[in-house]
Amino acid sequence: MIKSLEKEFKSFCEDQDLEVNINQINVIKKLEEYYQINFKSFFSKLFSKKLSQKGFYLYGDVGVGKTMILNFFFDQLDKKKLRKHFNEFMLNFHNFAHERKEKNEENIINQFVKDLKSKASLIFFDEFQVTNIVDAMILGKLFDEIFKEDIKIIVTSNTKISELYKDGLQRDQFIPFIKIMQGQSMEHELKIEDDYRKSKDHKQQRYFYPLNQETNFKINKFFRKITKNKIKSTISINVKGRDFKMENFYEGIVRIKFNELCDQNLGAEDYLEIIKNCKFMVIDQIPKFNDVNSNQQQRFITLLDVIYDKNISLAVTADMNLDQLTSSRLLEKPFKRTISRLYELTSKEYN
Repeated sequence: MIKSLEKEFKSFCEDQDLEVNINQINVIKKLEEYYQINFKSFFSKLFSKKLSQKGFYLYGDVGVGKTMILNFFFDQLDKKKLRKHFNEFMLNFHNFAHERKEKNEENIINQFVKDLKSKASLIFFDEFQVTNIVDAMILGKLFDEIFKEDIKIIVTSNTKISELYKDGLQRDQFIPFIKIMQGQSMEHELKIEDDYRKSKDHKQQRYFYPLNQETNFKINKFFRKITKNKIKSTISINVKGRDFKMENFYEGIVRIKFNELCDQNLGAEDYLEIIKNCKFMVIDQIPKFNDVNSNQQQRFITLLDVIYDKNISLAVTADMNLDQLTSSRLLEKPFKRTISRLYELTSKEYN
């Protein structure tokens, strides 16, 4: 049982040597209210006017501490709980649905949510985003059932609920989900001027640019150092008939080119399987992005989300400085998150 979330958060920030920001404290106060509504005794709930708010939806720009705050809150709760990156959660659903359809079973969404209910009364969805029509069409029914089963959810996103899947294909079929989320959620924006990931001391910076002979010399030297005395092997991965090989693999350390990962038809499911084998990744030859290679950019965004969620350190070579890395027009907003994460992943300490 949480006694004082604000007090615990301030103590947590002190222990982690983190600056206590008033805007983050305001989020903590909202979470305290959410906790009172959803996790206090039955009798205290009787007097609450917000019984329908089973979701807490926190949105804001990249690097402002959304995930850090909800991770803190999640860790405080002594409940049956799951933490899932949204991409991974939807893959789990589609795999579940595929298995049941092969058996000609009905009420697949109900079955999936019943199974979910047996595992958790609270789910933390990190980096909530909707990028394809298949997910968009199913989310309304799926989340309606989740809330009916009294499963609580907490969510981080870069986008407010009303702007999810904005300009997406057949967005009218996504509107029921938006209405469900708005009706069931406490929605709060976290605003902070600085990107904390960029403001950290980057002593471990492993972002090499531009793509030239000197950069190639530096990354080769770095790779020789981290793979010294390690055995080279080839790893083969098969995901639903799609083969993928990692030939530069040294006991969990892999070196691979951007086009091998992002030029072919790979998605979150493939990247999750690839990452399972890795402790450290070197990604070579990240290009500048524009409207011509937006498909590759979308895959790169998905790849970085998976790498970040699984806490894998990175070294990369790229066409230009990280601050100057260009984007296609359609993906400018989600790519800000990717840039921010590249700062962190190429700077975090690796042993």
